Amino acid sequence: MSSETYDKGIEMLGKMVGPDVLQDTVDKVKKFSPDFANMIVSFPYGMIYSRPGLDLKQRSLVAISALIASGSDAQLDFHIHAGLNAGLTPDEIIEAIMNCLPYAGFPKSISGLFVTMRVFEERGIKPGESENVD
Repeated sequence: MSSETYDKGIEMLGKMVGPDVLQDTVDKVKKFSPDFANMIVSFPYGMIYSRPGLDLKQRSLVAISALIASGSDAQLDFHIHAGLNAGLTPDEIIEAIMNCLPYAGFPKSISGLFVTMRVFEERGIKPGESENVD
């Protein structure tokens, strides 16, 4: 993938999670596999998230829902943080998880809820708050 696509991906990730989290995450992967780091920055963030048509809040809701539906809890905390950074309210995230119940099932939705509870606790967000706290 081109360096232009990678640069767009880095820029998008910076908007989503901030420069400190971005650098830490990308550096860890780069040390292990530079090619893998290039792929996970360039494809989803340089090619998909950088497209017009959806804003970051909408893309975050899609990502959160897809991760819950696939049972990918290991990536969910990253995207909960990114969604809050993009302006999703805690209530919107909880509603998205509830909306996954009939499609993804109770076990995956409850697992997603537990990840969300942990992220909210880390950020000092109390359940039922309607405003972004960070």
